[in-house]
Amino acid sequence: MSPSDPHTLAPEEGPKSSNLKKSSYKDVLTLAYQSLGVIYGDLSTSALYVYKTAFSGKLSLHENDEEVFGVFSFIFWTLTLIPLLKYIYFVFSADDNGEGGTFALYSLLCRHARLSVLPNQHADDENVSTYDAEGFVDTRQSVMLNDFFNRYPRSRNVLLLVVLLGTSMAISDGVLTPTISVLSAVSGVRVKITNLHENYVVALSCLILVALFSLQHHGTHRVGFMFAPIVMAWLLCISGIGAYNIFKWNLGIFHAISPVYMYKLLSSTGGEGWVSLGGVVLCITGTETMFANLGHFSSMSIKIAFTFLVYPCLILAYMGEAAFLSKHHDDIHRSFYQAIPETVFWPVFIIATCAAIVGSQAVISATFSIISQCCALNCFPRVKLVHTSNHIFGQIYIPEINWILMCLCLAVTVGLRNTDMIGHAYGLAVTIVVFVTTLLMSLVIIIVRKQKIIAAMAFLLFFGSIELLYISASLLKIPEGGWIPLLLSAIFMGVMYVWNYGTLLKHEFDLQNKVSIQSILDLSPMIGFVRVPGIGLVYTDLATGVPAVFGHFAMNLPAFHQVLIFVCIKSIQVPYVSPHERYLVYRIGPKDQRMFRCIVRYGYRDLPQENDDFESLLVSRIVSFVEDEEDLASDEDRIADPPFSSISAGNDESMQILKAKESGVVYISWNSYAEAKNSSSTIKKLAIDVVYAFLSKNCRSPGILSSVPHSLVLELGMVYCKAPVVFPIVHSEAEAYAMYCQYAHTTGFSVRKEHLTY
Repeated sequence: MSPSDPHTLAPEEGPKSSNLKKSSYKDVLTLAYQSLGVIYGDLSTSALYVYKTAFSGKLSLHENDEEVFGVFSFIFWTLTLIPLLKYIYFVFSADDNGEGGTFALYSLLCRHARLSVLPNQHADDENVSTYDAEGFVDTRQSVMLNDFFNRYPRSRNVLLLVVLLGTSMAISDGVLTPTISVLSAVSGVRVKITNLHENYVVALSCLILVALFSLQHHGTHRVGFMFAPIVMAWLLCISGIGAYNIFKWNLGIFHAISPVYMYKLLSSTGGEGWVSLGGVVLCITGTETMFANLGHFSSMSIKIAFTFLVYPCLILAYMGEAAFLSKHHDDIHRSFYQAIPETVFWPVFIIATCAAIVGSQAVISATFSIISQCCALNCFPRVKLVHTSNHIFGQIYIPEINWILMCLCLAVTVGLRNTDMIGHAYGLAVTIVVFVTTLLMSLVIIIVRKQKIIAAMAFLLFFGSIELLYISASLLKIPEGGWIPLLLSAIFMGVMYVWNYGTLLKHEFDLQNKVSIQSILDLSPMIGFVRVPGIGLVYTDLATGVPAVFGHFAMNLPAFHQVLIFVCIKSIQVPYVSPHERYLVYRIGPKDQRMFRCIVRYGYRDLPQENDDFESLLVSRIVSFVEDEEDLASDEDRIADPPFSSISAGNDESMQILKAKESGVVYISWNSYAEAKNSSSTIKKLAIDVVYAFLSKNCRSPGILSSVPHSLVLELGMVYCKAPVVFPIVHSEAEAYAMYCQYAHTTGFSVRKEHLTY
């Protein structure tokens, strides 16, 4: 592979599980240490606001220590059952080639149950080494569930909606995490400066948020080496303070580990104790991040870091704060900072602020990654992906999403100004994301792991019932801030579903109206095609056939390049595609026409590189294909012992392709517009004619085209209506109208003038 190949960067290919298994203990411990700054910033800073949010309602009026003991008991068992038991020891086993997260589980289900949401999949995609759809013997339950999804297409749409719901809530976390973390950390200054007005706290929080989002384009690799020490220092601080408070204020807090105190809390406080669970669940914020970042580290390193450091430190911190609260009921709304000893208050305050920034940074980066995966699976409009590091896997920056997140964070901070209300919103988002993972994991147990349905039901009932309890408590807080994640997720979910729906409809239209290259060539004697020097790279979403837009273009402008390459850049439902499996090359039409199809495949975790050598790499693949084709023909001819003229012919074709490249390369793409039928419902017309049309006009071009000079791009326009219509892009309204009149006169088609692109 040439040094210029963008895929020679090993870190961009992601860690491979086979290599991780061979890692030494030193490597595993190093990864465990590094994971602290990437994964656990959000989870560890939850201690800033859990008790404050849990006691934000009428529960704060209760003066009995049993209420404090009961809340801590819920926190202890929630941390033990969900992050430790469910994720570390169950969900982590369902990785997709070392990758985790909602899309990893969904990808596994799609491959094993043939539930592809990508329209241009091909049988050859199953030959990719990371596809691996086999491995377990089918059971009667797995076969029945597969048949159910195949028999009822709407069930696949329901599953997609569930995945989009979890994804939308995870994106909402990208808004709420920086807001509550920074605001909670900064508000601690009012413990020492009691007369400081709330407006100054809000202003300082907004200033930190603006600075945080403004630095995103630099990437986190420049300061990433500081993240792990900050989080470790934070964990050691809160655990040390927790141990101090336990021994100073109430050693009896150890008894609160008993589940009996959970029962006492609910029985003595009734509905108020149940409502407080919406604040208790904040102790597991950031849990999904552990699973989603599995591909950046090894499973063993994450397990070691959480089991032996993060989990015990958090338990000590929550236990110590409960011991302090049992003796200081009046300090319940500022319990975390009030529990800090006077001599170490300011150092801990500084570390807390830094830890909040680190936790926010991790969630923002995770949001960029989620959006990137959504784009790869045709569930989000194309956005600009900026690679911020050539050495650290997966570090990207999305300008549009960054500024949208910043504006939403500032709006929530200034609008609510209250960590209790933000906490209620945050709790609902967290519990829904965790519950979606439980649902998907239950299906994975049957369809992928081929286990009995009783195992899946046991998993679903045990963990699902716990999470539904927290969801029900959080739903009661919808008027007090819980509406925020519902509104945000509804917007994101609507955008993702409409984009996916419109993309599928357009692809179905292309499939129904595609033409064969032979039918175009058959008209050559009548029309008189002209082959001009150079290479034409025709971008299409079709993996087979020729799009109708190219056929109409050829009929109206019968001239195309000496070498024509139809390029299909697509994603397949695997996390990674290795460089040697990325390109598929086929010949289209007769050999003397020099027309090829090149399918460029990426996984949902791959980051397509925007570099100037793409065309060189593509041409080298075509030349290699031609030479391999001729070598194969020569081997067959050698059996019949004919003259070896085919070898020189192959060399001639290769030379002609290289000479065509020297003449110039033109990138040919088109803008297409979709319209709903007149008979469509009002909702479909709104979705297609308004929402999808707006997204299509404002989304980015494919990544490779975005880095190509405009002088090398030939762009076509197309309208999806009763008959496909195509026009070359023109540069003035007069030219557009003249071309419209000429086309309408010669074809008889009626096209609305405003759809012409100029």
